[in-house]
Amino acid sequence: MALTDIEKSFIYDYSMQMLQQDMLTNRLFGSSSVGMDLRSLVLGGPVRAATFTNPFEEAISGTLRGDAAAVRQAANNVGEAASMMGVARTEMATIVDALNDMENMIDQINSGELDGTSSVVQADYDALRDKITGAISGADFNGIAVLDSDQWGTDQIDANGNVFIQSSKDGGFNITFHSVDTPSSGVNWADLDGTALAVDGTRATQLGYVQSLQSEMSSIMNVYEGKEDSLQSQQLNLESQSQLLDQAAQIRKPSDPDYSLEQLLADLIARQTGTIYDGTG
Repeated sequence: MALTDIEKSFIYDYSMQMLQQDMLTNRLFGSSSVGMDLRSLVLGGPVRAATFTNPFEEAISGTLRGDAAAVRQAANNVGEAASMMGVARTEMATIVDALNDMENMIDQINSGELDGTSSVVQADYDALRDKITGAISGADFNGIAVLDSDQWGTDQIDANGNVFIQSSKDGGFNITFHSVDTPSSGVNWADLDGTALAVDGTRATQLGYVQSLQSEMSSIMNVYEGKEDSLQSQQLNLESQSQLLDQAAQIRKPSDPDYSLEQLLADLIARQTGTIYDGTG
């Protein structure tokens, strides 16, 4: 039966591929150094050819990986700043709750539900004050006092309540805390005194103190809450940037550092000249 033109063309193309493979294989398995490397690969010998890399791609991808690491560290730093603000906000909430309880206690004395001359009531009032001062002195993040200015002026927080946050390779920003131990309203925590609840006039003064401190402390708490949310958002943005830089570094480095010369040549034989059908399309 005579062959069709398509069949003849197929046999010819296939024969040429076999011939090319045979010529290339003979050359590679000859006495050249490349042949020795390739024989070691195929026969399992101890010799391994040196890997090859593209110096330009290595330099670019290395820079991108360095940038990604720097941005990732900046994200961690900003995350710590957010946590610092979270500690301050939590302690401020404790202070505001205690002031609310003190106000309720005064209201109950004024309504006759509690006795302002009672030593128990006065002790409870003083206990709330002590709870506040304890929260102020104990508000600490990794050794940094975030509310008590008496503990400022260190390498971590300056005398004005500023903590520097490294947010980039070249710089950063300060987050600032309020000196809650010395309220700006002029009312001192020591002014809150349970014995003053026994008399109408001094009890009214105590109510004014409490309400003044309530307003100031609530405002500070809201400021901290807003800063915490903002820092958390900034942390997420930086983490996204580091991921993009990681992806860019991978794209800029298409070659595999473990992809040796003999592997390349073996692929050339097997995939470029030695097959009729290529599974990659």
